[in-house]
Amino acid sequence: MVLPELEAGDLAELSIFPLPSVALFPGALLPLHVFEPRYRELVKEALAGRRIFAVARLQPGYETDYEGRPPIFDICGVGAIETYTERKDGRFDLGLRGLARVRIVEELPPVRAFRQVRAEPMRELSPDPALVAAWQSKLGTLWRTLAPHLPEPVRDLAALTRDAGTPSAYADRLAAALVADPEATQQLLSEADPSERLRLLTARVQELVDSLTPPSVAKDRALN
Repeated sequence: MVLPELEAGDLAELSIFPLPSVALFPGALLPLHVFEPRYRELVKEALAGRRIFAVARLQPGYETDYEGRPPIFDICGVGAIETYTERKDGRFDLGLRGLARVRIVEELPPVRAFRQVRAEPMRELSPDPALVAAWQSKLGTLWRTLAPHLPEPVRDLAALTRDAGTPSAYADRLAAALVADPEATQQLLSEADPSERLRLLTARVQELVDSLTPPSVAKDRALN
């Protein structure tokens, strides 16, 4: 299907699906299993309209008010339903394709079972071309070491970043494929400078490569 372009009207009353440990990056496909009644209602409304809603991360401590409206991080990802299956019991299995980063401006009054917000597009900074080239080169070198230890679908860096026409898209492809830690994904989602996102990703890949090195070898290298 052809994904819709994000419009101002989509952000004026943006439905959100808060989750504790998930980030939706632009371009990424996020699988979701929807079983709570309030979010089934959200999905039904989205399917009847432009198929758009956001995934927002719950802030730590949400457990005490999960059924209510616990605090969420203000930067989140907006996506469009690309695929879906409705089960006989009313649950949904979705593939949500990321469209953009947005900043939540305010939460709207609770007139529906699910939450809605007013949001605005998150403005990105122009990346430094020299830094982008340097971090991408470093990533390529590190990836050759790391790739054999990664799951098959993400071993090929060129395939993983194919059609990523900007440094921002390149970084988002890697973040969605490689980073699972909630704090790290939120940091990457919230970072406005693609150059800095590439630096953070390079540091993450370096940590993974270093973890493959036996401690004794790492110590010898440090001494040389």
